[in-house]
Amino acid sequence: MSPERRDITQLPDLTTGEGRVGPVRTRMPIYVDLLPPCNNACPAGENCQEWLRLVKETDPESAWRQLVRDNPFPAIHGRVCYHPCETACNRGDLDSAVSIHSVERYLGDLAIEKGWGFDKPRNNSGFRILVIGAGPAGLSAAYHLARLGHEVEIHDAGNQAGGMMRYGIPEYRLPRDVVDAEIKRVESLGVKIELNHHVKDLVAEQKSGHFDAVFVAVGAHLSRRVEIPSMDAGHMVDAVDFLRNVASGDKPVIGRRVAVYGGGNTAMDAARTARRLGAEDAVIIYRRTENEMPAHKEELEEAEREGVQVHWLRTINEMQQGDIKVEIMELDKDGKPHGTGKYETLAADTVIMAVGQVADTGFLHDIPGMQFNGDVVKVDPTTLMTDVPGIFAGGDAVPSERTVTVGVGHGKRAAKQIDTWLNHQNPQTKVKHPIVHFDDLHLWYFGDHPREVQPELDPAARVSDFDEVVKGLSADEAIFEATRCLSCGNCFECDGCYGSCPEDAIVKLGKGHRYRFDYDKCTGCGTCFEQCPVHAIEMIPEK
Repeated sequence: MSPERRDITQLPDLTTGEGRVGPVRTRMPIYVDLLPPCNNACPAGENCQEWLRLVKETDPESAWRQLVRDNPFPAIHGRVCYHPCETACNRGDLDSAVSIHSVERYLGDLAIEKGWGFDKPRNNSGFRILVIGAGPAGLSAAYHLARLGHEVEIHDAGNQAGGMMRYGIPEYRLPRDVVDAEIKRVESLGVKIELNHHVKDLVAEQKSGHFDAVFVAVGAHLSRRVEIPSMDAGHMVDAVDFLRNVASGDKPVIGRRVAVYGGGNTAMDAARTARRLGAEDAVIIYRRTENEMPAHKEELEEAEREGVQVHWLRTINEMQQGDIKVEIMELDKDGKPHGTGKYETLAADTVIMAVGQVADTGFLHDIPGMQFNGDVVKVDPTTLMTDVPGIFAGGDAVPSERTVTVGVGHGKRAAKQIDTWLNHQNPQTKVKHPIVHFDDLHLWYFGDHPREVQPELDPAARVSDFDEVVKGLSADEAIFEATRCLSCGNCFECDGCYGSCPEDAIVKLGKGHRYRFDYDKCTGCGTCFEQCPVHAIEMIPEK
């Protein structure tokens, strides 16, 4: 009988995991939530992707409540924000950006119509905060502070609250009943607004009112001055005063021919307002080219559609009764404008000066330790606190872009930092997820669906009054626009991974709860990752 034979290679024990045969997994899929570019670009910090998803799910009230966690003024922002979220939108590289601002306006208008209100704060912190200025930044700070349980009082020099939302943006862009409705909702949280209250001594005001912290949010209501020879010979007005007077119900006499000196959004508003007051000719005089013009492109386009003309590379040299003398400019090799010695004469019954505004921060200059950079206050860029402990500042009062949305974002950030300071906590820096770019997406899932176009009044007819130019979307139009969102970096339960997995390794957790991976079945093939349209799955090395 031959001896027992033994093979060199032992047979595997298939009853244990150690004896597993087949391919060895070297990588594994995980679900991720990345940062959509729209969210990243929003100065107010809105979670645009999430509230668009809720609109798509036909739950507008939940969408509105998600939106107002960050921004209490969706009906206002849906009209006046320059929507950097749409500039960043990945869908713009596919067909056209999602019209995020028009859906935001839809939600804001619907909330006013339905009477939706903010949830009341559950606690009372015992702290009192003084806010100076009832513009976008001040109202936003007051809203977020009230939600945190603080007692908030706003002191404002104006006759009505709203700041530049009321007195700087013409009614054809922002109806005043919309402003009133959204401010009233903030007041419903218990925020007290004292109007016609001009603060002269902030330290005394804080002490007498027993305020634990202050947020300074005064607007840029003062016009920048420019000296022009013989300027007293003609009729000249400041753009800020002009727009404020019109917003207050006045109808200034400006004549048939109006020249606006400046190139910002205020200049566009002044020229368009002049047309509505009866000016047959409204021209904008700007010393640089269109490329250097600070006004947003769409503002320029709307002004030109309404008959406003722009004279590029021109500067006013002299004013006379009924006309102005302008010098033709040219750019040097560094792109700076210089005079050529050549002149033109333009008819002008009124000249509106729109060469910039400065913040009304003079009342702060006597506070020991407060530092300034020109008309704005120096603050810590993270906390927005000045060099004086307990005094914070934001909006037009600090170095920043002067828009409604930036101001609202400052108010939100300041409220959080004030709350942190009052509670003797250390400021926390929030780490953002990586941003999802267009090339990260797998666009097989999405078809070609251009954006909804908001209806608007005919340019030839709308200059006859101050009726709102742009109209809102219907419910169906808003839902359609929301469905165009690519949900960049965030799972929206399309079932693509579930249907494509060859190993049945993906488990559905029910509507709204997404999925999980069964790693006992997963081989790491990456099919789920390859097909995920929104890059909500990432492949990582096996641990």
